[in-house]
Amino acid sequence: MRSVPNYHHPYFIFFILILFLAFFVSANTFSATESLTISSNKTIISPSQIFELGFFNIATSSRWYLGIWYKIIPIRIYVWVANRDNPLFSSNGTLKISNNNLVIFDQSDRPVWSTNITGGDVRSPVVAELLDNGNVLLRDSNNRLLWQSFDFPTDTLLEEMKLGWDHKNGFNRILRSWKTTEDPSSGDFSTKLETSEFPEFYICNRESIRYRSGPWNGIGFSSVAGTNQVGYIVYNFTASKEEVTYSYRINKPNIYSILSLNSAGFLQRLTWMDAAQSWKQLWYTPKDLCDNYKVCGNYGYCDSNTIRNCNCIKGFKPMNEQAWDLRDGSAGCMRKTRLSCEGRDGFARLKRMKLPDTTSTIVDREIGLKVCKERCLKDCNCTAFANADIRNGGSGCVIWTGEILDTRAEGGQDLYVRLAAADLGDKRIKNEKMIGSSIGMSILLLISFIIFHFRKRKQKRSIAIQTPIVDQVRSQDSLMNEVVVSSRSYKSKENKTEYLDLPLIEWEALAMATNNFSKDNTLGQGGFGIVYKGRLLDGKVIAVKRLSKMSSQGTNEFMNEVRLIAKLQHINLVRLLGCCVDKGEKMLIYEFLENLSLDSHLFDKTRRSNLNWQKRFDIINGIARGLLYLHQDSRCRIIHRDLKASNVLLDKNMTPKISDFGMARIFGREETEANTRRVVGTYGYMSPEYAMDGIFSMKSDVFSFGVLLLEIISGKRNKGFYNSNRDLNLLSFVWRHWKEGKGLEIVDPINIDFSSSTLRTHEILRCIQIGLLCVQERAEDRPVMSSVMVMLGSETTAITQPKRPGFCIGRSPLEADSTSSTQRGDECTVNQITVSVIDAR
Repeated sequence: MRSVPNYHHPYFIFFILILFLAFFVSANTFSATESLTISSNKTIISPSQIFELGFFNIATSSRWYLGIWYKIIPIRIYVWVANRDNPLFSSNGTLKISNNNLVIFDQSDRPVWSTNITGGDVRSPVVAELLDNGNVLLRDSNNRLLWQSFDFPTDTLLEEMKLGWDHKNGFNRILRSWKTTEDPSSGDFSTKLETSEFPEFYICNRESIRYRSGPWNGIGFSSVAGTNQVGYIVYNFTASKEEVTYSYRINKPNIYSILSLNSAGFLQRLTWMDAAQSWKQLWYTPKDLCDNYKVCGNYGYCDSNTIRNCNCIKGFKPMNEQAWDLRDGSAGCMRKTRLSCEGRDGFARLKRMKLPDTTSTIVDREIGLKVCKERCLKDCNCTAFANADIRNGGSGCVIWTGEILDTRAEGGQDLYVRLAAADLGDKRIKNEKMIGSSIGMSILLLISFIIFHFRKRKQKRSIAIQTPIVDQVRSQDSLMNEVVVSSRSYKSKENKTEYLDLPLIEWEALAMATNNFSKDNTLGQGGFGIVYKGRLLDGKVIAVKRLSKMSSQGTNEFMNEVRLIAKLQHINLVRLLGCCVDKGEKMLIYEFLENLSLDSHLFDKTRRSNLNWQKRFDIINGIARGLLYLHQDSRCRIIHRDLKASNVLLDKNMTPKISDFGMARIFGREETEANTRRVVGTYGYMSPEYAMDGIFSMKSDVFSFGVLLLEIISGKRNKGFYNSNRDLNLLSFVWRHWKEGKGLEIVDPINIDFSSSTLRTHEILRCIQIGLLCVQERAEDRPVMSSVMVMLGSETTAITQPKRPGFCIGRSPLEADSTSSTQRGDECTVNQITVSVIDAR
């Protein structure tokens, strides 16, 4: 006869309890009916018992955190911390699922941390799950993902976790160090993936860059030593419309390796070694002086094998010889010989170099080095070029259009730096100079004859079209100041005759007015050339926009700007005084505006203090009025296509005036949108539909206005935004604060006292809301400028709630005929590549 167990026996009850606790502790899921408490030491464990989620404290600290660590490894290392900046100060904390969110409650049942899921009701039961890769997921009963910890990394990148920009969800995944080795709260150091056209990592100390990884070269980030020598790690880099991310996976079982940013600011690769029972550091960065950002300044490179570390690139010399001798190369180098920009320049090949900072670059992945070199020579702003991808012998083209900085020798790739012919040591160039000298005298008479004949023909032509010329002695001074006022015409590409009711000003007059285009008279420089301040002999002060001879803006774009501005008359648009097409030059003459451009005030630490809220509000209204005139009230509807802070000029009364119409397009009254293959403009101000599909309309200008409005309010640039550990750019920063009800926290604190007046506070919040309406992702959701003017001018007009902003994350591949009204490094569409690299064992 089988004996019946005694279910009330104390040993049996104890055995059942042990089994229940063991089952509960080892479970990898967590439902709304369960909770974790600090005092019970309960945890959630992944299915293969690799990772563990629970509460912990460090050493003798009284602060408690919810975190994840390796259960399978005896030496505990915390790879994720939920409430790192909101610790529990008692051992009575609880983790629960509340209102479809994971929430940590303190001893008083007050929430201190939450997954903060908003938007949409989740009526089905919610379950949290810890996976074997260390990711915590929050799902509903339909297996729909609601939240995951991988989207919010702390200081550690785990296998399959992505670092970088998620365009679909609108946030940037970064690593931020612990404050100290004993304090998990957010430290000063962060690692961010710069999602430019040629992406690379930065390690930042607060807002200043400490280290740059070098761009992704098809195999790895070029200056991160050791990343290409770990055979069991597969590196993945993706750049597309959806994301710009970096991740890795391990193709060998039972290997545990992490990438972490420690509290001292070092990014390191750690792998667990079973034999030694310890974490082994495979590599770390920055590792030496040469890894410090810009340690050798512009046009200098660092080499740890040389005595002085800092060296000048061939064709350059130290900017400060005395400091250089003292081993301080931070001032950088300068050219020995100025570039000619007339096709006679050449290139010095620098082998195995860390490529320069990629802020001002243009990338075309469809061409090779030969075509890349030709394009660089044709662009006067080009300073260097290289392959974009070093695999299979090299492919693609990257061109630098700004100063070369933060380069180092050792372990990179070939870089071709542009030099004047005299600095190349080329015998052919020397021979050409000798030949040129020998025949110079022979052609002098011929040149004199051509000049004389040209002037005679010009005089006859002027008489034939009855051009009124002041009858006076043509002394040198009077010739240089001569202004011929007439109605002139030119032939467009369509062979149509276009008439320009503008003064044509002689080249000599402009040369004299600008002191022969002296560097001291330079007001600024853009992608098409330099703007000079000048003074005519009658005392009138002017601004002269001199297009570079190698500029991508041809006669058609030039005459387009002349034709457009000649027809525009508005207080908030810059006034064109004349133009010059002479001696192979193309120049525009504008009214001189004493306070230069808006960006020179808004983003300058000293000048920005002069922009109180009233001045900023007046500038916002002025820009809006100018844009409304272009879209609605001018004789022809005009889409500007390049509205930005540097294209808004300020007169002596700080009245804003929209300038630079080289990329503008005329629309018919019935037209709503157009499409172009040539996406031009400035990264950070371009609407998503224009950047990605080439579709532009009045709504693309509205988007640019919205970006500009938010920049004016915050005093921060949309491009190159590093101020937040969760935001890629200013738009996501403002959007997050707006959703959290903290809109006033984005306002420039320097000179805006929004606490002193309720009306001003309301006015500022209203402007933020208008800005967010203008930058909504879908063009049809954005208001027209007439509605914007109504909203700006009325405190009682109801304003709808904005939807999610659009984010522009990349730039356009280089096109042979592409142009821009800014420096080329600012062009933008989306560059789509996906690369998976497997390192050799």
